[in-house]
Amino acid sequence: MKPLYDLVIIGAGPAGLAAAVTASEYGLSTMVLDEQQLPGGQIYRSIEKSVPENASALGKDYFYGENLVQEFRRSRVDYLSGATIWDIGRDLTIGYLADEQARQVRAKHILIAVGAMERPVPIPGWTLPGVMGAAAADILFKSCDMVPEGPVVLAGSGPLLLLVACRLLDNGVNVAGMVETNGFSDNLKALPYLPRALRASHYLIKGLSMRWKVRKSDIPIFQKAVKLRIEGEDSATALCFESRGKAQRIPARTVLLHEGVVPSLQLTRLLGCEHQWYARQRYWRPVLGDRGQTSVSGVSVAGDAGGIFGAKTAETAGKLAAIDIAFTLQVLSAQERDLAAYPLLKVRDREMAIRPFLDTLFPPGHEALVPPNDETLVCRCEELTAGQIREAIALGALSPGQVKAQTRSGMGPCQGRMCGLTIAEMIAASRQVSLADVGHLRVRPPVKPITLGQLANLEVVE
Repeated sequence: MKPLYDLVIIGAGPAGLAAAVTASEYGLSTMVLDEQQLPGGQIYRSIEKSVPENASALGKDYFYGENLVQEFRRSRVDYLSGATIWDIGRDLTIGYLADEQARQVRAKHILIAVGAMERPVPIPGWTLPGVMGAAAADILFKSCDMVPEGPVVLAGSGPLLLLVACRLLDNGVNVAGMVETNGFSDNLKALPYLPRALRASHYLIKGLSMRWKVRKSDIPIFQKAVKLRIEGEDSATALCFESRGKAQRIPARTVLLHEGVVPSLQLTRLLGCEHQWYARQRYWRPVLGDRGQTSVSGVSVAGDAGGIFGAKTAETAGKLAAIDIAFTLQVLSAQERDLAAYPLLKVRDREMAIRPFLDTLFPPGHEALVPPNDETLVCRCEELTAGQIREAIALGALSPGQVKAQTRSGMGPCQGRMCGLTIAEMIAASRQVSLADVGHLRVRPPVKPITLGQLANLEVVE
């Protein structure tokens, strides 16, 4: 199959949108495939449907995405929404599903800009109705103008907890408490990174203003919480935990959990890109060059799929990747590439200056990484508990793949997206080795479900 496009971009978040606009400006024939129905990704989700009455709750950072989406709509790119990627070949042939039709298209270069996913928080009761991720609640508000029913308790670690708490307060939701798994010791660990973080002082100011808003609302705040569990039979009724050695219980109809986000790696894993372990936030990320180049020829990554750095950095990374791809495809000279990239590299470095500080200040809670309770469900697809995973490890399973072979973990529809990191963390804790030495689950096509009938009617786009 001959390449139909110079560039195919997977994902229409800040990185993908910025890359598409930039590639179009350089005359590259470009296609954008995105699983969502509207451009914007998760951070600018449903920006084209946003209503003015939500402006105060969503904030100016959200509405910044309007201009980016408008530029994308004006650009000369082929955009296909509702497209689910089920395979990518090493020859850069992309298999996708749209309108129930399986298709393949080939590109000279691929840019993966699929963003991140919320880290699972496997604590007792986390699968009860009324429990969801804080990011999921934020998405519901953006896409459906829905807010959770109160009283609401937020629990975990990360700046997103503060953001969601403020949005809930702006919408009049009864927030019964914030239960943070990080604490004062993490503040001390983060202090050495504060001078560098001052280069991105606007983030610090925003964070302090959100913290002040939560505190002045008299929401009870608990730090260094451990032994979190959710009470309830048919639905969540309370969050129980210990803080500073005291047992606590907060009645709640909705519990929002969050322990940070991690890059979506299914596609880079599928392609065999080299990855590295990022210990500070406990996740894997692809090894990237200065402009998003991976170890696989013809494949680049931009945005949070390459590491969690935020929307503004993702947008800049998308532009840098598109410029470098234009050079690779001999549309730009090396001098033109460097001239166009120079101001963007300065912006990116300034935006990224905050990350070491934030990543140290908000580490994921240990109990969310390695569930201590054997009854806690870890693999939801196959309904496997932490005790069953530990039993497999005790019987000699030394890698996620071996645990998978013994228990079927990671063999359900999510293919290990939700349980893979937890299983690897449990192996590392049991063996007392680095998670980098444990490895990860292998990814095989199809990476998303596709029927045999759809595959049999495969259409090649030429």
